[in-house]
Amino acid sequence: MTADDERLRPGVAVTPLRNGLHLRGRRGSVTLEGSTALPGLWRLLEGPLRAGEAEALLRQAEPGTPVRAALDTVFAQLRAHDLLMPAAAADAPDWLAASAADPATTAAALAAVRAEVTSGARGGALAGAVIRALARSGVTCTHAPGEDGLPDEAVLVRAWGPGREHAVAAGTTDDSGYVTAPGTPAQAQADATALTARLRTTPSPAGGVDSGVRTAGRPLRDVPASFVSLLAGAGAQRLLCAAGGMPDPAEEGDDPRLPAGVPAVLVATVRPGRAEYRAWAGGARVELRPARTLDEALRRVAVLGDERVGVLAAPEPGALRQLPVPLAACEVPGGTLLAGAPRLDLARLDAFCRAAELRLGGAGCAVGADPGHAWGRALRRAVPAPGGVPLPAAAWSGHPQARHGWTTLTERLGVTASVEVFPVGADGEVYQAVVCGARAVEATPGDAAAFALLGAIAARSAAEQGVTHRYLSTGDGSVAPLAAAGVTLAAWEDTGWTAGWLAGVARREAALHTALHRLTRLRTGPAPAPAGLAAHLTALGFTVLHTEESSK
Repeated sequence: MTADDERLRPGVAVTPLRNGLHLRGRRGSVTLEGSTALPGLWRLLEGPLRAGEAEALLRQAEPGTPVRAALDTVFAQLRAHDLLMPAAAADAPDWLAASAADPATTAAALAAVRAEVTSGARGGALAGAVIRALARSGVTCTHAPGEDGLPDEAVLVRAWGPGREHAVAAGTTDDSGYVTAPGTPAQAQADATALTARLRTTPSPAGGVDSGVRTAGRPLRDVPASFVSLLAGAGAQRLLCAAGGMPDPAEEGDDPRLPAGVPAVLVATVRPGRAEYRAWAGGARVELRPARTLDEALRRVAVLGDERVGVLAAPEPGALRQLPVPLAACEVPGGTLLAGAPRLDLARLDAFCRAAELRLGGAGCAVGADPGHAWGRALRRAVPAPGGVPLPAAAWSGHPQARHGWTTLTERLGVTASVEVFPVGADGEVYQAVVCGARAVEATPGDAAAFALLGAIAARSAAEQGVTHRYLSTGDGSVAPLAAAGVTLAAWEDTGWTAGWLAGVARREAALHTALHRLTRLRTGPAPAPAGLAAHLTALGFTVLHTEESSK
């Protein structure tokens, strides 16, 4: 494509720099640096570029000259960052010319679109705003009778055109509003129903720790017209982008809170005025594979624990002191769940999984970020209380993490304690440690002692901070494979460092599972069809196991 075939997209803004330019548009941005002449060059180029007449300017610059080289470089960068469009698309509406990869083709597709909006009993104002927003985009929309099952304050907008049918829903509830992700009419309506129920409550902080307790929101008597227009415009934009084959607005930018494969809903509030996309796992259109890394698992924890549209309270450190052991807490039925682990990210994942288990019934249920994580948690719990004679201290005291935990508990915290490590079975493949009531089951005496000491330190630290908790959960080696996945250790990161220690635990985890399965004869039992919380967990790739012991 030559310069004569191109023009600058509408809305591209330019900021002169001392030695260059910064250009930004709807689809990309670029910074050009290296010469104080660039702002002057742009002043010559901008007018012809916006008018689609840049070819005449290029013809005045002889090939091989510095000016022609500079012009060619500018054009190449504009193309590479999608700031140019075909000149033939000049007749397309500015919003399409700024957003669509091929504005002319998208405009033709939208010209064939028919739209219809249905509203709940009190959704008339929002329906009218949607019709006006679509009309400004050149799409005619009709208003149909109310839809059975649609929330009173919601609207359902359908669009028919080349290809399949698309739909979005939008609505208001209390002091909030929402716009669903594009999907089928059934999906949009189901999301609207679930979001209306979810947004009628808001998170309520308790002390220094976000409790995640859901309390009734205060009704909004008069929804401002500007708020209705915001929801209508956002709904119309998402619908038109879907019908025209353009990326969804939620996909713009690089928001780490929106994992790939999870639809995003726009959630807006009147006071304070705010609108943002949030990952939504409440529908029935998500089916992710198990997380491959700890970071990936924690992103999914954030989705399920979202303060507005999540299904569980998110474990957070709040005001909890993070020394001598990282702590995270969340509210569960009956009180507070506290978790301690070698690192805060591990404590958050452990607290989330334990909170999910308690919500699902507790005994016989294990939740993990992947099958191995869930199975490791279940197998460790199946080991009975220890008996017999503990091993001598020399069996565990040489382990750097255990030695550090012992020093912290007895010297820094001043706790009179003893570490008892017992072999489980006769093969020397499994060990159980007990410290001040905290218990751990691992593949080596040192690992078991280190995790048990960690649990004792977490309990003591919580007591010193005056934290009242109903449940205490402490980390174990089941999470080590996730924590080690994709991590490259430095040469000096031995077992004295958390990352090096967890890498070693991860290498031993598979053999530990085999030994524990042989010793406990634990097996997975029949699981009910996923529903409610279990369905949300499995949709995000978490594993929910129901276990039972084999008859011996």
